[in-house]
Amino acid sequence: MAERVRSTTVLGVLRDGRLSLAADGQVTIGQAAVKHGALKVRSVAKGRALVGFAGGAADALALLERLEAKLEAHPGNVRRAAVELAREWRSDRVLRRLEAMLLIGDPEALLVLSGNGDVLESDDGLLAIGSGGSFALAAARALLRHTPLPAPDLAREALHIASEICIYTNDRIEVMTLPDPAEVMR
Repeated sequence: MAERVRSTTVLGVLRDGRLSLAADGQVTIGQAAVKHGALKVRSVAKGRALVGFAGGAADALALLERLEAKLEAHPGNVRRAAVELAREWRSDRVLRRLEAMLLIGDPEALLVLSGNGDVLESDDGLLAIGSGGSFALAAARALLRHTPLPAPDLAREALHIASEICIYTNDRIEVMTLPDPAEVMR
């Protein structure tokens, strides 16, 4: 039997018109952490959206390519692109076998996509996927309710808290934000 790969915690925070996705860098196979600096968050749609992934890297990257095509077909409409990808993912016999989840968003929407055809939108501006997703989500909810932290800081701190609890999450945290703070300053 193959060793189970546990590879990710990705958290999305949508607050005050800014979207931040944060991910740790750890990839674990069985009882060993085999990579510490994996990149699990990417900018897509010419910098207008962010996506994070959990699960098999090859599967996630295959889905990411299809997502990019859907975003090109439906520019500026993350929800529509997500629904179209979920529909294709669910109905295609080859895609159905892919084991990954995607977290996608822009400053107006934050969504989780799964191979079951799920497209889930956040009620409170927070979503998480992966092995440490529940820990990161709980920390983010507490921070959202009790601090004025901006989206990038909230995402980083919540993931840091998750890394202290979840053995499949490390503290090498990457955060991407839309709009980019440098663009806001212009």
